[in-house]
Amino acid sequence: MIRRRRMKITSAFVALLVCGGFSYYISTTMYKSNSQTQSLQLHNIDNRITGPGEDIHGKRGVTERTTGTCMPRKKFVFIATHKTGTVTTSNIFQRYAINHKLAVLVATAGNPVSWGRSPAEEDYIHTPDEQYDALFNHLTYNKTWLRSKFPANTAYISIIREPSSQLTSAMHYYFLPNLLQMRGVSNPVNEFLLNPWKYRHLSEVHFDFCNITWDPTRNFMSFDLGYPAEGAEDEERARRYISELETDFTLVMLLEYLDESLVLLRRLMCWEMQDVFYVTKNNRTYSYKKAIPSKEQISNLRKWKAVDYLLYDTFNTSLWRKIAAQGADFHEEVYYFREVNTNVNTYCDERQEGTPNLTVVASRWNLQFEVDANFCRVIQSRVDQLMVPLRKGHKGGRAILSERVNVWAVSRGQRTFKYTDEREQYVKMRNESTW
Repeated sequence: MIRRRRMKITSAFVALLVCGGFSYYISTTMYKSNSQTQSLQLHNIDNRITGPGEDIHGKRGVTERTTGTCMPRKKFVFIATHKTGTVTTSNIFQRYAINHKLAVLVATAGNPVSWGRSPAEEDYIHTPDEQYDALFNHLTYNKTWLRSKFPANTAYISIIREPSSQLTSAMHYYFLPNLLQMRGVSNPVNEFLLNPWKYRHLSEVHFDFCNITWDPTRNFMSFDLGYPAEGAEDEERARRYISELETDFTLVMLLEYLDESLVLLRRLMCWEMQDVFYVTKNNRTYSYKKAIPSKEQISNLRKWKAVDYLLYDTFNTSLWRKIAAQGADFHEEVYYFREVNTNVNTYCDERQEGTPNLTVVASRWNLQFEVDANFCRVIQSRVDQLMVPLRKGHKGGRAILSERVNVWAVSRGQRTFKYTDEREQYVKMRNESTW
């Protein structure tokens, strides 16, 4: 659960007349700490949120600005793992790519660029020189393939979560009780964790089109990050691979510590605070979502998802080591970021036609900026809604079929397919044959 607290504003908003309208100013933001009030250091610097490629006056061709002693990093690959909050976090990378007019490696249709294998040439939109600045849609990590498309100074970023909560989310989203033939079970996660090996003959799904046997209950996150499914019980191989990932990746964030992860991302990438604001998406509710496994069940899961737990433990340690190197004010910035992000969320949720812009004044960690209707629209958009400007008018192409549909199909005794149109044709032929 992403933690939020509403910002306390101790003075009234000051209304300023700007171009015939009003802008709200958060004039004095105060923190409550140990029953004392600490005031943020504020600076009067104008740096409004702008549209793609515009400066604060709406002019094209923004000059790259140095933030402190670093330059913003504008080449990145975000490996969007599954059921780890990537619908929420991908929006951050999409916004940045759009605002800075980056050359994005994007699928010709749909959202996923690939699954299980590296993308085929016909599955993504090509640049003239076959070099790219950014990637953020679902794609199985392949170091060799990606380094042929992105320069050496590219930042590699991903996000993972505590494996038992990832399993719980996957159990619901991928219709796994159907796949595991659990009938009349109120909490399929608890039932599964009593003896995961009991269900192995059902949980392993073979994808005909790419000849991969994959288990959505097992090392899901490791698989997304390129570790082969057949290596589930090879501990030494897993350790070597995860050690290599730790070297290759600039940052692997943790969903349980999303605010800390995003502040660290901002600092490592030298981005602005408004670049990493987020709105929580796809926060589904179901009966067993908050059930807590017993110690025995977690012990079973640590053996079953051993590679994912090794992955999580490694990058949990890595995250806090990187945070410790950031200095004394890091946690102050996290507190400030959480409060302002909550305030921006509230403003965007309640904004109506004609509502004045919200101006957040400068602090030690951000320049002054405005939140307007366009910013709210973009930050609240789904991944697919922001794909249109990224495709730049490209039409055609075949959408990669979601692995979710393929898992559901296998649970019904049906075939798996790579493309959505193949599945549609298959369903049409089955329906026709029943008449």
